[in-house]
Amino acid sequence: MADIDTALEASKDAMEQLIIAGERTGTTWTSPRAPGKWSPSQIVEHVARSLEESANMAAGRPSKFPRLPGVVHPIVRGLLFKRVLRKAAFPRAKTNKAMDPASGPATPGEGRVRLETAHQKFAEACRQTASHGERMRTTIFGAVPVEDYVRFMELHTRHHGKQMADW
Repeated sequence: MADIDTALEASKDAMEQLIIAGERTGTTWTSPRAPGKWSPSQIVEHVARSLEESANMAAGRPSKFPRLPGVVHPIVRGLLFKRVLRKAAFPRAKTNKAMDPASGPATPGEGRVRLETAHQKFAEACRQTASHGERMRTTIFGAVPVEDYVRFMELHTRHHGKQMADW
């Protein structure tokens, strides 16, 4: 598996591609594509929140991600986490309330700053965890290799980038 720096570079690239896709949406930045769907601004906010809460988990701080019982971690790890890594694709799914933004940054420029700041926190926390040889202790999947978790978040970001790509 890739080292932490390689994994974080790929994650940063996914974030940059998401930002570029968001900047291309122009006047539709705050307009959902259809009723019940997110706008590009909300997508950026969702990804930023996901990165921040992942940074919290990596640093051992409380997170707004759901806390699943430990007994189901291996099941969810196999059905979702490992599947996403193996297929390099994120399935359609609903998110939890804390990750479901009512709004997001007002402009693509503010979205860029929001994502870059969140990714920086994520990268620092993941590097710190990896430097101690520790696993990422998640509330959903249990303990997983940090590099694998970074790849999972990269794929999550790319999933949302594809949603914006043809806006």
